[in-house]
This record gives sequence, structure tokens and C-alpha cells, in this order.
Amino acid sequence: MRVRDWKDILAEVSDESTDPAGWRAVAGQRRTGVGEDLYVGHPSRGVYHLKTYAKNPFEVKGVGTQIARKVDGDIDSLLPTDEEGGRFAVQSPPEDEEHAKTMATRLEETVRVHREAPTSPEHFFEDLMEAIESPAFGPMEYELDDRPDRLDSLASTFEEAEELLDAELEDLIDDDEIGRGFA
Repeated sequence: MRVRDWKDILAEVSDESTDPAGWRAVAGQRRTGVGEDLYVGHPSRGVYHLKTYAKNPFEVKGVGTQIARKVDGDIDSLLPTDEEGGRFAVQSPPEDEEHAKTMATRLEETVRVHREAPTSPEHFFEDLMEAIESPAFGPMEYELDDRPDRLDSLASTFEEAEELLDAELEDLIDDDEIGRGFA
């Protein structure tokens, strides 16, 4: 199991050509210490686990790894379905100004079409994500101030990865002297 910077994991999720709407995620507070846990999975791409913390209001740091090469029956039930909860998306910045203008035009057109012919919130979300070329999006269970039960279930399923990533994240936190406060 190779532990990498959390941004490298998100870049891998973003770079691969796969069904962008097939991703699912679970996130919430870490069991102990500062920071958050995030599991993101896709049937054909596997499951990734990320642990992050805010070093300060402008900088997030963290680590992650791929914990499964595919979403099988045991893991599938631990990830939310389209009918559940909220939504998440990974976004890559436009390549240049022309690309940004093209994306903005598509976004405006998508909003106009949905305003004139209302559809379901799910279809609107999917069309918006396609308009801005999101490489990964889908349902997400997230608790800002707590831990969804699914986080504990995933942590138990992938106990070795949980322990390794916790240790790596704690090293980052100690190196940054988080918890000492500001002087």
C-alpha cells in the first residue's frame, strides 16, 4: 500500500477516463484527533481513502491511498446510493481563458434549459457537472460535526490502511505543530 499526498490521489481520480457520475463518497470527522476522513469509490476504479486537516484557514494537508481495486459486494453496501444524501464533485480548473469561457457558456445554457423545462434535482446536478467537465461526482454521505456510521464500517473493513494513514497524518500534524495554537 503506497501512501501519497492527498492532492495526488485527487489528481489520479481526476485524470483517469472513467464514468464521472459513477463515483460515491463518505466523509466526516476523524475518529480521534483533528481532521477529516474521506472514502471515495468507483465500481471500475476502486476505493481511495484520504485523511486531511486544515493547517490554517488557507491550507489543507493530508495523505491518502488506494485501498481496493474495485467496489465489490462487501464494499458496495458501505457507499451511498444515488437516492441517499448529498452530492460531491471533484473539479479541475480550466486549461486557459478560452476553455473557461467555453465552460461558462455551457454552464449558462444548462441553467437556462433547466429553468425553462424543470427536471429533477438529480438531473440538474448531473447536467451541471457535465457542463463544467467534472471528472468525478456522485452521491455522498457527509457529516460536518460527526462521523457517519459508514466511516466506522469502512475503517473496520480496511483496518490496516486506517492505522497507516492515521500514523502518517499524525506525523504531518506534529511536524506542523498543529494543536499548539497561535502565538
